[in-house]
Amino acid sequence: MSADAASLDQTEVQESWVPMIAIALGQMIMSFNVASLPVALGGMVKSFNVPPTTIATGIVTYSMLVAGFVMLGAKLTQRYGALNVFRIAVLVFGAAQVLLTFSPNATMMITSQALCGAAAAVIVPSLVALIAENYRGKQQATALGALGSARAAAGVLAFIIGGVLGTYIGWRPAFGILIAVSAIVFFLSFRLKPAQGRPDVKIDMVGVVLAATAIILISFGFNNLNGWGMGVAGPNAPFNILGLSPAPIFIVVGIVLGQTFLMWTRRREAAQKTPLLALEVIDSPQERAAVYAMFSVVALEAALNFSVPLYIQIVQGQSPLTTAIAMMPFNLTVFFAAMLIVRYFDRFTPRQIGRYGFILCAVGLLWLAFVVRNDWSAIPVLLGLIVFGIGQGSLVTLLFNVLVTASPKELAGDVGSLRGTANNLAAALGTAVAGALLVGLLSAAVLRSIAENPLLPPEIQSQVDLDSINFVSNDRLESAITATGATPEQVAEAVRVNTESRLRALKIGLLLMAGLALLTIIPASRLPNYRPGELPPQRA
Repeated sequence: MSADAASLDQTEVQESWVPMIAIALGQMIMSFNVASLPVALGGMVKSFNVPPTTIATGIVTYSMLVAGFVMLGAKLTQRYGALNVFRIAVLVFGAAQVLLTFSPNATMMITSQALCGAAAAVIVPSLVALIAENYRGKQQATALGALGSARAAAGVLAFIIGGVLGTYIGWRPAFGILIAVSAIVFFLSFRLKPAQGRPDVKIDMVGVVLAATAIILISFGFNNLNGWGMGVAGPNAPFNILGLSPAPIFIVVGIVLGQTFLMWTRRREAAQKTPLLALEVIDSPQERAAVYAMFSVVALEAALNFSVPLYIQIVQGQSPLTTAIAMMPFNLTVFFAAMLIVRYFDRFTPRQIGRYGFILCAVGLLWLAFVVRNDWSAIPVLLGLIVFGIGQGSLVTLLFNVLVTASPKELAGDVGSLRGTANNLAAALGTAVAGALLVGLLSAAVLRSIAENPLLPPEIQSQVDLDSINFVSNDRLESAITATGATPEQVAEAVRVNTESRLRALKIGLLLMAGLALLTIIPASRLPNYRPGELPPQRA
C-alpha cells in the first residue's frame, strides 16, 4: 500500500515540460551565437578585411567575459532571483545580436561579442537555478541532460543555418535569427516559476575583481602569444617589460591572481561571510577531477571547431555550406551522444565513462592527424570526427551531472557558475591556443621550407611570409607573388610550400590535441565510482 502511495506521489509531482523549452532555448541562443562564429569566419574576413585571428578574438572575448563574470552572475541570480536576472540578460543578449548583425567593422563585432558574453555570464548560472527550481528527482536529471543536448543541438543548427545562409545570402542573417529567438525566450520565460531572491546574499566585490582580472589576463595572454611574442616582445606588442612580451607576463600574473582569489575566498568562508564561489562545490578530489576533465574536453572541442573551419574556408577557399557539411558528422554525433549517454548511467560509473570518453577523443584526434588531406569529405576523416564526437558529447553531459549530483540544491547557482567559468575559460583558451599554435607552426614550417628552396630567391621569400605569416588563401598569396614579377614556376612553388606547410601545421596541431586528451585520462580516473543519480558516499 505504501509503495502504491509513493508511486502516486511521484506521479503527482510531475511538472510540465513547457518551462523547459524556455530554459533550453536560453542555452541554445548562447551556444548558437558562439558556434556560428567559426562558420561565418570566411564571410567576416572578407567583410571586415581582417585576418582570421581577429575573428578568433571575437570568440575569445565572448568566452573570456562569460568566464570572468559568471560567478558574479550567480550571486546576482541568488540575490535578485533567477527568473528576474534571466529575463534582463536575455533582453541584453538580443540587443547585442542587433549590434552584431549590423556591425560595420571588426571592432563593432568584437564589442557585440563582449556584450553577449556579459549577458551570458548571467544566463549560464540562472539556467541551472531555474532547473533546480522547476524540477525534482528524475525530471531534474532529465532536464540537465536536455540542457547538454540543447547546447549540442544549437551547434548542429548553427552549422546548418549558418552554412546555408552564409553561402547564399551572407553571414549576417544567421545572427539576425537570434534577435527573434531572444524575444521568444523572453515571452516563454513567463511560464517559469518565479524564484524568490535572497536580499541577504552579499556580493564579494573584491572576489569579483580578482576572479575577473585573473581570467581576462590569462585569456588575453594566450590569445596574443603569437602576435606579441612567446618570449621576447615582437614588433606588434603594445609594450614590453625589459624586452619581454606582455603575453606570457599576463598569463603568469593571471595565474597568481587566480590563486589569490582562492585564498581570499577561503578567508571569507572562515569569517562566515558569503563567498563569490562556494568552495564546497570543489571540495573533494572527485569534484576537482570533474572540473579538470570538463575544462579539457571543452578546450579540445573549441580548438577543433576553430581549426577545421579555418582550414576549409581560408586555406581551401570553400563556402560556409561546405564547412557545415564537413562538420555535420561531428556536431550530430555530439548531439546524440550527449542525449543518449544518460541511458548508460545505470550501467557504468562516471569513472568508467570518463576514461572511455577521453580514450575515444584521443583515438579520433590521432586518426584525424594521420588521415587528413585536402578533402574533408573523405570517409576516413568523417570517421575520425564521429569517434571524437562520441567521446566529447558523452563527457560534457556526464561531467555536468557529476557536479550537480555532488552538491546540494542551494548551491545550484554555484555549480552553474563553476560550469560557466570552466566551460568558457576552456573555450577561450582552446580557441586562442589553436590560433596561436597553428599560425606559429605555419610560420616555422614556411620559413624553414623557403630557406631551403633554391627556386625562391630573397625577393620572393619576403612575399611568401607576407611580412607577418598567417593563414591566407592560395589566391591571395598567388596575387601577391605575381605582382613582384616572379616566374610561373616560382609562383607555383611558393603556393606549394604554403599549402604543404598549412597541412603540416594542422596535423601537428591535431597530434598535440590528442596528447591533451590522453593526459586527461589521469584526472578522469579520479571521477566518482558511484552511478549518476545516486548520492555520493559522503552524502548518502
